[in-house]
Amino acid sequence: MHDESQILGYQPGTSFIYQLNATTKLVFMLLVSAACMITYDTRFLFAICIFSVFLFKEAGIKWRQISFIIKFITVFMILNLLFVYLFQPTYGENIYHTKSILIHAGYFTLTIQEVFYLFNLLLKYICSIPIVLLFLLTTNPSQFAASLNRIGISYKISYAVALALRYIPDIQNSYWAISAAQQARGIELSKKAKLSQRIKGTLNIVMPLIFSSLDRIDTISTAMQLRRFGSKKKRTWYVSESFKKEDYWVMGLSVLLVLLVALLWYLNHGRFYNPFM
Repeated sequence: MHDESQILGYQPGTSFIYQLNATTKLVFMLLVSAACMITYDTRFLFAICIFSVFLFKEAGIKWRQISFIIKFITVFMILNLLFVYLFQPTYGENIYHTKSILIHAGYFTLTIQEVFYLFNLLLKYICSIPIVLLFLLTTNPSQFAASLNRIGISYKISYAVALALRYIPDIQNSYWAISAAQQARGIELSKKAKLSQRIKGTLNIVMPLIFSSLDRIDTISTAMQLRRFGSKKKRTWYVSESFKKEDYWVMGLSVLLVLLVALLWYLNHGRFYNPFM
């Protein structure tokens, strides 16, 4: 039986982050993620990484809740860093205008500048991924939809976003249920099986799951049309939250971080912080 705490989706909590308005968390996620993507200032990125770890501790999120998605993202992150290096191993020295060789290997010569550039890319992932996961795990979809509608976004779009957030755990539950059924029939999909066997078994589950999900989407869409969803310009919400003092502080912090990135851009004469000059 799959542990429900391992499902990637909203799970109720009592920490400070859970008490924030859903729109506040969305604004913080978008602004801080954008700031991290824009800048290559190592000092700023490292500070946001530490801050992200603190937020995870504050939210009380357990490793088992995010272990699968973190491992999945880590594989693609490593592949991305590898391909960045393979396609242009001299990009770092072009950015920082110096060259300090670590390993001499012809075209694939590794420099300190390239390592520093790749390290900054790694920090960008570490900054952004935890913030996105925090948003998914601490945000009630119904409250989020109500908050979006409250700031002027169409309730149709708001409701669609809420459905998408609710659908993520449903898909995971369906996947684990099918996987358990397959293993009960003697098809080994656990860590005991070979990697190729696990990949093949996963694909055999994912493909039918995608088609069944499309059928469920069509069913939900038809049901909403039969209930005249979207026929009115406005709608009421069972769950709605007003902005509190803490929400304004958090949104102010996100704006301040964006302004800090703009200041660093000016001081560094560009996006990149260059410690080699």
